[in-house]
Amino acid sequence: MSRLLLLCVFLASFSYISSTEVCTNTLIPGAKGDQGETGEEGDQGKIGKNGPAGHSGTPGEQGIKGEIGQTGKIGITGEKGDKGNKGMAGPHGLKGGPGTACDCGRYRRVVGQLDLSVGKLRNAISFMKNVVLGLRETEEMYYFLVREAKTFREASVNCKVRGGSLAMPKTSTSNHLMADYVNQAGLTRVYVGVIQDPNRNTNETSSYIYADSSPLLGFSAWSQEEKLSSRQSLNISSSCVELLSTGTWSHVECDSTMYFLCEFLKIRRRGAGGRGVPAAASLPK
Repeated sequence: MSRLLLLCVFLASFSYISSTEVCTNTLIPGAKGDQGETGEEGDQGKIGKNGPAGHSGTPGEQGIKGEIGQTGKIGITGEKGDKGNKGMAGPHGLKGGPGTACDCGRYRRVVGQLDLSVGKLRNAISFMKNVVLGLRETEEMYYFLVREAKTFREASVNCKVRGGSLAMPKTSTSNHLMADYVNQAGLTRVYVGVIQDPNRNTNETSSYIYADSSPLLGFSAWSQEEKLSSRQSLNISSSCVELLSTGTWSHVECDSTMYFLCEFLKIRRRGAGGRGVPAAASLPK
């Protein structure tokens, strides 16, 4: 009885599965619905990349000319140009009128009086230079004896402050004048502008130069004792020079203090007659 019941259930189940009305999970879309309402406007999106440049447009019309601008700065002066060619000679001028008669006698008297006045003035200037200031002079130089005891370096600076330099006896004439100047002043020795060349490692008399760095060419006034000592010994520590009243030169320590001679170059100006005359500004201070 139970077996018959199970068989009936099996047949019923088989017939249900094999029927065309099989139940599946497949969803079939329905009909299109009505259009919904328009939503709100969304946020602005990000800026996209720059697109390619477009073609150049046609040039526009030329604008109106603007006003004149401000004047610029003056530029750098250029180099001087070459000298131009000489121009043609101009026409001759008109002939002048006849001159007046010259009263030469009167003018000669005036010129004569001027010559006397100039002579007196020269004598006064010479008296002031030689007696009042105590100067000595040559055609080119003034010489001034400074009665202040200084070392060689201090003496050199003192002469420069006065507008000159230590006196340099470069000729026998100037050397004799300086020696006579020293002798008449009652002195026996003074500093002059002669010093040992710092670039030469020798103490011989030939290694000395003038204070303006010029060499001793053609003149020197070393005594025989000085020449002999320079040949016999190379250990002479004295590198400066003194001028004796006898006119000879001698070695001396540069740290020694003594009087000294300064020289001043005459400042010459062109006179009325074409000759150079010394200017007053050339006198030492």
